[in-house]
Amino acid sequence: MSTEGVNGSDDDRVFKALASPTRRRILDLLKAGSRTTGDVAGHFSELDRTTVLQHLRVLERAELVTGRKVGRERHLSLAPLPIKRIHDRWIGEYARAAVELLEDLGRD
Repeated sequence: MSTEGVNGSDDDRVFKALASPTRRRILDLLKAGSRTTGDVAGHFSELDRTTVLQHLRVLERAELVTGRKVGRERHLSLAPLPIKRIHDRWIGEYARAAVELLEDLGRD
């Protein structure tokens, strides 16, 4: 499989993970720092723990969140590299194209 194919499926997992408002809220929570699974679940009183864990699994498959065991607890952290990859590949490229279009309009 080509590198582009692997990155494409990686990007698909990231976009799928980011499509959910709940998962984006989890990422916002982890942006402030590492938290235990129980702490994350506690911030989503409208959801049962199993549903929160399912959302966390999607985030981990997309490599947006990493987890490590500390005794009986599982500590979760934000993993920003996939978001940077999306930014560099998609947002940065489109922003540059938009700036170039505006520059061309200014010259006309």
